[in-house]
Amino acid sequence: LLQHNDDTEDVSLFDAEEETTNRPRKSKIRHPVASFFHLFFRVSAIVVYLLCELLSSSFITCMVTIILLLSCDFWAVKNVTGRLMVGLRWWNHIDEDGKSHWVFESRKESSQENKTVSEAESRIFWLGLIACPVLWVIFAFSALFSFRVKWLAVVIMGVVLQGANLYGYIRCKVGSRKNLTSMATSYFGKQFLRQNTGDDQIS
Repeated sequence: LLQHNDDTEDVSLFDAEEETTNRPRKSKIRHPVASFFHLFFRVSAIVVYLLCELLSSSFITCMVTIILLLSCDFWAVKNVTGRLMVGLRWWNHIDEDGKSHWVFESRKESSQENKTVSEAESRIFWLGLIACPVLWVIFAFSALFSFRVKWLAVVIMGVVLQGANLYGYIRCKVGSRKNLTSMATSYFGKQFLRQNTGDDQIS
């Protein structure tokens, strides 16, 4: 495993995944339970939010139900489904000095990964991880512009909890903040050079 922190080093924290079989990478779902719960909690929270007024006349009941579903989703995605479905994990620990450290881990690109990661599971994971926070952002703007103030706390919690998982797994996938910065700099540098080269050819 490759651990992204202030100092990059090789670690072996996915002990359970070392017992994977030697079957080649396929499109079939190898962790159906994890794949189900990866989508179940977050989709259920969205469905309850959209149908709340039809399901119950009590705002408190709907709010508590949505918050419970969002909390279960946050825990499941952060601690279980990311590790099983795509070989990624992020977490936080506090050292002896009381300083907080964020750790972003990803399995090394190797032949072993091809044996443990399913393409179908990867698509399910990233689709659910990206689409649902986008929907909560839309709900937040909708609640704001329609003056549904009482729902703002709920939708903001949805944005924060699911957005945190999205950010954490993007950091795991892409690398540390330094890597993100260097990628952005490289991209804009290439675009600038390409534009200048095109202008020179035209002139």
